[in-house]
Amino acid sequence: MKIAILGTRGIPNNYGGFEQFAEIFAIYLAEKKHEVYVYNSHKHIFQEKNFMGVNIIHQYDPEYKLGTAGQFIYDLNCILDSRKRNFDVILQLGYTSNSIWSFLLPKKPIIITNMDGLEWKRTKYSKSIQKFLKFAENKAVKSSDYLVADSLGIKKYLEEKYRREAVYIAYGADLFSDPQEKVLSQYNVEKNNYNLLIARFEPENNIEVILDGIADSQDNKVMLVVGNNDNSYGDYLKKKFYNCGNIRFIGGVYNKGHLDNLRYFSNLYFHGHSVGGTNPSLLEAMAAKALIVAHNNEFNRAILQENAFYFSNTEDIKRLLKTIKRKDYEKMVQDNFNTIVQEFNWNKINESYLRLFEKSLQ
Repeated sequence: MKIAILGTRGIPNNYGGFEQFAEIFAIYLAEKKHEVYVYNSHKHIFQEKNFMGVNIIHQYDPEYKLGTAGQFIYDLNCILDSRKRNFDVILQLGYTSNSIWSFLLPKKPIIITNMDGLEWKRTKYSKSIQKFLKFAENKAVKSSDYLVADSLGIKKYLEEKYRREAVYIAYGADLFSDPQEKVLSQYNVEKNNYNLLIARFEPENNIEVILDGIADSQDNKVMLVVGNNDNSYGDYLKKKFYNCGNIRFIGGVYNKGHLDNLRYFSNLYFHGHSVGGTNPSLLEAMAAKALIVAHNNEFNRAILQENAFYFSNTEDIKRLLKTIKRKDYEKMVQDNFNTIVQEFNWNKINESYLRLFEKSLQ
């Protein structure tokens, strides 16, 4: 098959979840002798035309000049280029900035779209942007031959709202098997004597709820808060918790080995995400054998089931800090690790996508 992957900033990944998946899946396709192309921003650090057997197509991306508006121009450039290539299958990762150009998609290829999360629910967006995102979601559903949902919650939503079948294919994570306790010294913490939160600084990730619980509790363990906090919400939280000596905002950490070690040696790992499907950082915490305290919603429960503690408010956080002793829950940790092995491994996910591609062309 001749396959294109659109909707990312490009590979090799140096940005986020979709880019990570695009890299892993594209290499898998190339190893299976398919002709695969990934669209990259012209500003991507990797400027070659081939990456591990994957063809790279660079397109002009003015996001660095225009901000979010530049994503729409980049996606337009990718779609216009795809019309010249005679692809069999086009896989779109997300829909936000490419759905408005869906009328320009080439007619021959099968269009398969990973519908991502419920973007219009994100509280960081104004009412007008949320309305646009609902419109974009509708356009993506109507213009795609197949829809992919990376969580059962998203699958249910798409099928109930649009009466369209969605194929459930999860996200994946790499198993962490090489703990290095010496990494902790760089963050001035000790094994099992600190709690951890890794998230983008957005209200729907419940960072404030978690930190309110930490601040109000009598727990004196260090709380490491990892994530780029250089925005208005980050400024607000840093000011609010300035006098809480055990809460440390350490900014973004982009070394995956360091992140995995911080997860592995943490006492409790807090996951506050409440919007969207299968969150990559949650799977990575499971794969690194963290003991997880997660926001109580259908997306998190579908993945973690009974192998996590759940919170809905600050009082829950305070209660859990008092009652959970990490050493008592090693089975829970191991069960989550086994779930990654059995359900969220990359090989299984790659095979599921490939089977969908093959089915779509029959």
